[in-house]
Parts: sequence; structure tokens; C-alpha cells
Amino acid sequence: MAQVPVVDKDTCIGCGACAGVCPKVFQMGADGKSEVANPTGASESEIQAAIDGCPVGAISWKKV
Repeated sequence: MAQVPVVDKDTCIGCGACAGVCPKVFQMGADGKSEVANPTGASESEIQAAIDGCPVGAISWKKV
């Protein structure tokens, strides 16, 4: 089963760490919070690094 990253907008503080680590997947939205621009834009390990680097734990995996 595949999985994709998701951002919890209620938890996100808009620090941009995920976009800095994995810019092909994450970008900052008009609301100043992170969003998934391309869920398959990087390897799982690169996305996991962004998940691990989120200071508030706003990013997780969702099975699809």
C-alpha cells in the first residue's frame, strides 16, 4: 500500500523547515502554512527527513 505525506494545517506553524529540506514536495501556501505540492516529488527517505524535522509534528504519512 502506498503512502503520501500530509500536513495538519491546524498544527503547522509555518516555519518552512519542511520546504527547506524537501522543496520538491512541500511549499508554503498563501496562508503562510506548509502544503504538499507534489506528494511523489522525492524519495520516502527525503520526505521522512522533512517529517522528522518538523518542530511541531504537523506532517505525517497517510496510506492511499
